[in-house]
Amino acid sequence: MTEKLAQLRAQLQAHAPLVIAYSGGVDSAYLLAEAHQTLGSQVLGVIADSASLPRQALADALALAEKIGARVEVVKTSELDNPDYASNPPNRCYFCKAELFINLDSLARDRGFRAIAYGENADDMKHERPGRKAATEFSIIAPLRDAGLTKAEIRELSRGLDLPTADAPAQPCLSSRIPWGTPVTVGALDMIERGEASVRALGFRIFRVRHIVKEAAAPGAAIAKVQIAPEEMARLPEVESDLTRGLLAVGYAGVEIDPTGYRSPA
Repeated sequence: MTEKLAQLRAQLQAHAPLVIAYSGGVDSAYLLAEAHQTLGSQVLGVIADSASLPRQALADALALAEKIGARVEVVKTSELDNPDYASNPPNRCYFCKAELFINLDSLARDRGFRAIAYGENADDMKHERPGRKAATEFSIIAPLRDAGLTKAEIRELSRGLDLPTADAPAQPCLSSRIPWGTPVTVGALDMIERGEASVRALGFRIFRVRHIVKEAAAPGAAIAKVQIAPEEMARLPEVESDLTRGLLAVGYAGVEIDPTGYRSPA
């Protein structure tokens, strides 16, 4: 891993001054921290803010950037205004990333940054990622991936930097809770955000609230399908009534508990 780390730092230095697409997740947080240590004031983290980003996630990301000591700015993105995104096709993430990179490309050009980087890692190459196509189109670099760093290695390096994200679960955007083909709306995202906050308040750490619109339901009505990590499901019986009550309170017409639980994608 020493060789990989040296390669990462060399890439960062070769592309300075650098803009980093920062979300506060495991990969981008480590990339920002390492870039800050390597480049100092020559790195700027940028967070894309829209209805698909939970308010708590934004606050946590900003707090982490302050802990790291890195400069970070927030830009508003408007992917929900794009029908190609809002219709929620399987390549929805492409349109989101394209919107982000349009904003970052403009910022970088206006301020004289040499390159834009994002947090794709070596393991991501095993999976189809629609956002990768957008990254290629905008010549976005992926220093973690190119250095060969895996997710496990990034977590280990994050522990060495005392980053709280080292053991954080994956937190994709709120739109990922809506099945393909069901439109992504501000109202649906708000329900998901408030619903997951109510589940989190009960002490659960790894879970999803899926926003399911059923044809037989009243127009616009949605069911909350709750998936909880198997290792946390033992607690469910003692709080299930509170969980259900909280989800109904945010506007869901019904609540279903997935008996198979939630498992992170491979």
